[in-house]
Amino acid sequence: MKRMIFDEDHEAFRESCAAFLAKNVTPDLETYVSDKALPRDFWLAAGAEGFLGLEIPEAFGGAEAGDFRFNTVFAEELAKLNAALPSCVAIHTDIAVPYIVDLGTEEQKQRWLPRCATGEIVTAIGMTEPGGGSDLAALKTTAVRDGDEWVINGSKTFITNGFSADLVLTAVRTSPEKGAKGITLFGIEATDPGFSRGRKLDKVGNDEADTSELFFENVRLGDDRVIGEVDRGFIYMMERLPQERLTCSVANIAHAKQILLETIQYAKDRHAFKQPIGSLQHNKFLIAELVTKIEVAESYVDQAVLAHSRGELTATDAAKTKWWSSEVQNDVLDHCVQLHGGYGYMNEYRVARAWRDARVSKIWAGSNEIMKELIGRDLGL
Repeated sequence: MKRMIFDEDHEAFRESCAAFLAKNVTPDLETYVSDKALPRDFWLAAGAEGFLGLEIPEAFGGAEAGDFRFNTVFAEELAKLNAALPSCVAIHTDIAVPYIVDLGTEEQKQRWLPRCATGEIVTAIGMTEPGGGSDLAALKTTAVRDGDEWVINGSKTFITNGFSADLVLTAVRTSPEKGAKGITLFGIEATDPGFSRGRKLDKVGNDEADTSELFFENVRLGDDRVIGEVDRGFIYMMERLPQERLTCSVANIAHAKQILLETIQYAKDRHAFKQPIGSLQHNKFLIAELVTKIEVAESYVDQAVLAHSRGELTATDAAKTKWWSSEVQNDVLDHCVQLHGGYGYMNEYRVARAWRDARVSKIWAGSNEIMKELIGRDLGL
């Protein structure tokens, strides 16, 4: 079914994205896997082409697209290569940077945004803590006032871009007695004394992403590092989670769709019982189901993208989009592995890596169980 949400400008942008990735990324993907990180050369090249500044105002060196459909196109093209790329890039472009754009002071914007646009600064967002999981209100990292400074102590884990980030937007507890209403966001730079990183975490999938632990030991910062207002961090995070979940949804479906297309070709080329395996009735029916499932899910995600572009996407609809897209992604890829037979279980095949990579999509950006809880509450249950 023809998609109706993109116009000529979006499709021209897609061609630019695809050309950039074919030249600058595809030849080096195996190096990304072995290094467990995207190299700085990638970020600088993407910045030079303007891909990192879609959310950044022109006054600070960005493209200021003002249309989330451009973000969607870039995420889809990244997802065609693997699941890690759209995750790492979106953490920077669609999640961390908008906090600075929306909430930062003029000095903060001047200090960080131009270099975020060029890739000289790579960002991460420090929310998840050991033992905390999806419960963002239970943060244990603290910032205690000492004269004119804040003293930050604590740790974060499962932080995408954590090992390479130059700037980490970090959620910490500033007023313990206020519960969720006592959380503040700080911009912590990698060069700040007391900031350190743990190892690159050994994950089941998403090998290309550098995911790590972060530690804060008596990190002293002034008020110039507070993002927004003190004690309003939880509200800020809740307001911006829909965009994060939508970005995940876009990547989920694009990722699964690409592997399904490759699986269909495999089903045409691979012969068994003297015929292409795709012509066997069970496989033919299964592939028909998978194609329909992807297109239906894609249509729903497209409507969510349009709603977000109009400023109308609700937190509940973002939750629906996130949990459903990740369920479809994992279901489709599991069948793609099965259709490949023994080869589908070999890491040298893209389908095997995609299957491993996809499993986390039901966990990150809020687990699917949390998504259903949000939907249920909205129904008055």
